[in-house]
Amino acid sequence: MGKYDTANLRNLGIVAHGGAGKTSLVEAMLFNTGMTDRLGKVDDGSSTMDFEPEEIKRQITISSSLNHCEWQNHSLHLVDTPGYSNFLHGTRNCLRILGGGILIVSAISGVKAQTQKIWGWSQEFEVPLIAFVNKMDRERADFLRAVDDMEKMLGSRGVLVNMPIGQEADFRGIIDLVTMKARIFQFDEKGTYNEEEIPAEYLDEAQRLRTVLLEAVADADDALMEKYLEEEDLSIEEILHGLREGTLTGVFTPVLCGSATANIGVRQLLDYVVHCLPSPLDKGVQMGTVPGSEEIVERQPSEDDPFSAMVFKTFNDPFTGKLSLFRVYSGVLNSDSSVYNSTKEETERIGQLYQLEGKKQVAIDQAVAGDIVAVAKLKATATGDTLCQEDQPIIYESLLQLQPVISFAIKACSKSDEDKINTGLQRLIEEDPTLKISRDEQTHEMILSGMGQVHIEVAVEKLKRKYGVDVELELPKVPYRETIKGNTKLQNKYKKQSGGRGQYADVWLEIEPLHAGGGYEFVDKIVGGVVPRQYIPAVSKGIEEAMGKGTLGGYPVVDVKVTLYDGSHHSVDSSEMAFKIAGSMGFKKGMEQARPVLLEPVMKMEVVVPDDCVGDVIGDMNSRRGKVLGVEPQAGSQAVAVQVPMAEVLRYAPELRSMTSDRGLFTMEFSHYEEVPSHLTAKILAARNDA
Repeated sequence: MGKYDTANLRNLGIVAHGGAGKTSLVEAMLFNTGMTDRLGKVDDGSSTMDFEPEEIKRQITISSSLNHCEWQNHSLHLVDTPGYSNFLHGTRNCLRILGGGILIVSAISGVKAQTQKIWGWSQEFEVPLIAFVNKMDRERADFLRAVDDMEKMLGSRGVLVNMPIGQEADFRGIIDLVTMKARIFQFDEKGTYNEEEIPAEYLDEAQRLRTVLLEAVADADDALMEKYLEEEDLSIEEILHGLREGTLTGVFTPVLCGSATANIGVRQLLDYVVHCLPSPLDKGVQMGTVPGSEEIVERQPSEDDPFSAMVFKTFNDPFTGKLSLFRVYSGVLNSDSSVYNSTKEETERIGQLYQLEGKKQVAIDQAVAGDIVAVAKLKATATGDTLCQEDQPIIYESLLQLQPVISFAIKACSKSDEDKINTGLQRLIEEDPTLKISRDEQTHEMILSGMGQVHIEVAVEKLKRKYGVDVELELPKVPYRETIKGNTKLQNKYKKQSGGRGQYADVWLEIEPLHAGGGYEFVDKIVGGVVPRQYIPAVSKGIEEAMGKGTLGGYPVVDVKVTLYDGSHHSVDSSEMAFKIAGSMGFKKGMEQARPVLLEPVMKMEVVVPDDCVGDVIGDMNSRRGKVLGVEPQAGSQAVAVQVPMAEVLRYAPELRSMTSDRGLFTMEFSHYEEVPSHLTAKILAARNDA
């Protein structure tokens, strides 16, 4: 592909909920522009964009993939994004660096919760969108219902640029409301059509919708409004100008229709991508800061400005190794050069630059402002880092990663897998920063956290396929703890004689509870040397070791104060070991007498749900022993703040999805420990004994 000026570049993501037809639309765009010689299909695994085995198996997009094409002397960088909630973090990262996008609205299912999330992110990052009502040839397709759904659910003013001729099995073409011509398609998958006059039965509706279109584009520009009020008509060039202005300013969203799998309406959609969506020049300056300060600096989308870029995706290719994908914001970057990673404060060597075509990598010599390119084997660079010139450093605001919502314990299936598991997991986390790995110090489990159960399952499949590590998934153990509610005093004498030197230690302990979070406190009140100084630390050490396993269920003990106030020793038989054992045994006896109780971790959660689901969510939380702390209104939704025991929300992600039709979001973090109700303590201890 030849070099294009920045003004003729378009970076666009294809976005929507899962199953709306994003990948099929990209395949049709590639076919129509001559990038592929066949129309790739998701259903039969021939798609250029969904090439990972996990994607082919599930027939869904799991990770964003890139390609490019040419249309009307413009270079289009296409990003096919995930639409299922478990993988939307990748979509958000892509929207951060894109110029525009195509929002697919299913003519069958309309707008779903995931589309609402994506729309919100596009507004946050000021990414203008064109809407494409897809699947017009499918059963239950309804064009106007889909447009109405878009306007109600997204709050977007949809302006129709074309309209369908028929729908479902009767769908046979589209009417261009700008040129007022009909395109009747031959359904040969090549996109072949005949341009004809508008059929008489559709003329009145087409004229009505064109009037709405003219009023909308006139609203977007004062000069057009003045002319429209005088003449009640606008030229094609003026309509296109008004559509572009309205799209870039967010006044409205142009709406087109068609069928991606039948290749109907795709070429006209490409026309409007070029006409309406912004070039990097339209997006204007990018703001960043000087490293180590709060000084604001800016970069123009120009080849004359210093080079700067942001890394938005990292993945490991089986042949090339680690690949970093980045969007160039300013300047020029050549192959075989050096750049400065201002985030990590390290210089990186740039080898060969690549442009991605699905899983294929095409070598290029140069990237300019607006280009999206890849480079292999950067040592320190990770997703979200800024690359720039070392003598003109800048840091862009990094990508905000969504927090994991579900966790599983993972266990290696064999000894050889244990040796490789950490390396494999770290490489997966390089590719997907929303995956988190940790080790629970109490349960000694390795915990893998992610955005949903399917997200975790896919990670495990990749771990086996790419790095040869086979693991099993289990629900994590709840890290219960034990404490006491009462006080006690006791003597514990340890005496052992087995020939030769014996063992002797005598300790008098007072055991009492501490406040929550108090941990462990040891008080030495020995007077008169009844327990020699050198043995007192051993008593404390023995108590600490005994606290590792409580008397109820063997859980760690917390929040206790132990006072050593008396004792005795033997001049020959006493030793540090004897006093350590005496302290340990004394604590265990004393804890049994001091009303031991079980503690459970309580999580702080914020659950954001649509207004109509608030009652269901609060009722569900009450049934989980949760305490609702407050409800805060948000735009079209409510944020419910709640504290709830960890044991009650181990599988909350799929349950919230079911309760809210996948329209709910939540964040969760540890808050504190609380006493387990007595009627549940017996069940927990019985289950632990049976395990």
